[in-house]
Amino acid sequence: MGQLALAAKITHVPSMYLSELPGERHGTRQDAIDGHVEIGRRCRALGVDTIVVFDTHWLVNANYHLNCAPHWQGTYTSNELPHFISNLPFGFSGNPELGRILAKACCEQGVETLAHDATTLAPEYGTLVPMRYMNADQHFKVVSVSAMCTSHYLHDSARLGWAMREAVEKHYDGKVAFLASGSLSHRFAQNGLAPEFAFKIWSPFLERLDADVVQMWKNGEWADFCAMLPEYAAKGHGEGFMHDTAMLLGALGWSAYDGQVDVVTPYFAASGTGQINAVFPVTPQDGAAVPAPEASRASSYKAFPRL
Repeated sequence: MGQLALAAKITHVPSMYLSELPGERHGTRQDAIDGHVEIGRRCRALGVDTIVVFDTHWLVNANYHLNCAPHWQGTYTSNELPHFISNLPFGFSGNPELGRILAKACCEQGVETLAHDATTLAPEYGTLVPMRYMNADQHFKVVSVSAMCTSHYLHDSARLGWAMREAVEKHYDGKVAFLASGSLSHRFAQNGLAPEFAFKIWSPFLERLDADVVQMWKNGEWADFCAMLPEYAAKGHGEGFMHDTAMLLGALGWSAYDGQVDVVTPYFAASGTGQINAVFPVTPQDGAAVPAPEASRASSYKAFPRL
């Protein structure tokens, strides 16, 4: 019935908003903004009606959660970086029907997920920043998914992604985009050094690690990348423990995925962290490589540790 039309790993750095404003940072993130605009353009060209964002700024301690309220409207200030994002206006529609479909499918696949379609909870900036540039005209509906998961297995997040793709293809009448909203390495500059590292990676190790990962993505080395993801998430200080990336790869077929990424915004540094906008071509998959529910538990603890 439905289709996963576009999948991407995207940045949401708050300096993108600063880049709009007068001052010394004006224009400095235009390349990232342009990347978001391009991804939004591609979504429109493909007929996407709803963007599902795996948001690494939505922290949850139990279960997976979907925010699919009918509409959001407000003004947002980041509690993490209020000097970067302050009084940012937002407004766009949710998709309660799709949210319920996705949550039901995840639960049926053994990944307990709750859809919140009657809530006052607003999205976090991992959703708000990309929607500012991809969805300024409120063309797309939006579903936000919790992806800063403190007590969850990466295998479960991969299975959640696959369940969501199956749900779209079997039970939804429309076209959807999945966006993993989070960085590569995410080691912030130490307090007091942030200005010095505004456009630098925290360490040569992390910069090289990220560069090798991006090359693996370009080469399509997915079996190797999926095998190293837990350790990469830990040693690379992955944002949200890289659950957004596991969700995205799960939706694409996990280690059986056979696409090669299209880098829209080349890798760049922000406050010590590594960032990118990259589209992952959606290819046919049978899901055979996606971990079974029992693989997430103690039987695979050493291979996929809880993060």
